[in-house]
Amino acid sequence: MNPTDAAAAATQAATNAAVQVATADNMNFIQRAFHEGGFVMYIIAAIFIMSIMVIVDRIMKLKNLNVDKKEFTDQIFRMVVAGDLRQAISYCDARPAALTNTVKAGLVQAMNKRPDEEIQVAMDAAVMREMPKVEGWVSFLAVFGNIAVLAGLLGTIVGMIGSFKAVAVADPATKSIELSKGISHALNCTAFGLLVSILCIVAYGLFQHRIQKTENEVVETSMSLLNLVVANREKIRD
Repeated sequence: MNPTDAAAAATQAATNAAVQVATADNMNFIQRAFHEGGFVMYIIAAIFIMSIMVIVDRIMKLKNLNVDKKEFTDQIFRMVVAGDLRQAISYCDARPAALTNTVKAGLVQAMNKRPDEEIQVAMDAAVMREMPKVEGWVSFLAVFGNIAVLAGLLGTIVGMIGSFKAVAVADPATKSIELSKGISHALNCTAFGLLVSILCIVAYGLFQHRIQKTENEVVETSMSLLNLVVANREKIRD
């Protein structure tokens, strides 16, 4: 190839690259990020969608399982002191949640005149049965957060490898463009992976706090109920 043809080819390549850059610039931010980020962006997007599904599911479930602890315990303890366990059980049935189901398990055993140990065992078993319902898929948010970071790192490595390969065989006029494309690929993957990871980790921390609070309330209330039943056994009506 003579120098004139080589120069023309280089000019044409530079023009094509400039057109591609201009086209990308005309896209909106998200489209441009996915265009420049490559296939790894879609992997991170899939993680993001699954994370949002878990977050929405837990928000809805925890809202439905929310119980005003003070109001509930005041009503239940009043009924226990009055010896009306049937009414207390009906009150729990009307408000299905981890706290109410655990208390109900103890009340059923108390109404059946079972020993204190069996009442405690029944409530402990209820806690073990109810808490997984509260936790749901929250633990997967921590997994998704770690995978998002690793996927972003994978995209970074793929982008840099592609960038150096392109620079190695590119004409001098297009080397800087090819290098910038590879770096853009890498940085888009890194940024998106970190954003998804931050979302997952923050949501995981908030949900864990709420779950631990619920578990503490259930355990505390069950212990208080057992003490109350023991102190008022003679008042319990059949």
